[in-house]
Amino acid sequence: MVQLSILFGLIVIGYVFGRIAENNHYKSITQREEVYLRLPCTTNKLPLQTERKILRSEMVRGDVVISVDYFKRIVAGLRALVGGNVTTYETLVDRARREAILRMKERARGADEIVNLRIETSSVFKGQQGQVGSVEVIAYGTAVFYRAVLD
Repeated sequence: MVQLSILFGLIVIGYVFGRIAENNHYKSITQREEVYLRLPCTTNKLPLQTERKILRSEMVRGDVVISVDYFKRIVAGLRALVGGNVTTYETLVDRARREAILRMKERARGADEIVNLRIETSSVFKGQQGQVGSVEVIAYGTAVFYRAVLD
């Protein structure tokens, strides 16, 4: 009985600290998204402002690897028994995608826009029975820098 209590206690502790870490990450993402809100980022192959002269362009990328905590892995395993959306993994992929885009925008300092945005995902580590251990997301695109209006 004591061992079962310890196991249950560890699961609860893992859940609480996992939720705290996830919420802190979401707060950080939201704050940084506000900073880069004015930098448009599109999947268009051509720039939005076709009338302006382009000074230069460069490829920018952002990548992130986020691991799945054990509690989410347990919940996803239980969900696999009955089927349906695995919402525990949806938040993981959402955080990873948003973080990768933010890192890409941070590397495009001074750019006027980012075009041809592409996002790729992959699982970095597969645990026992093919369970996802970590997810990697790479966001990349072309940062466009326009000439000043006076040129």
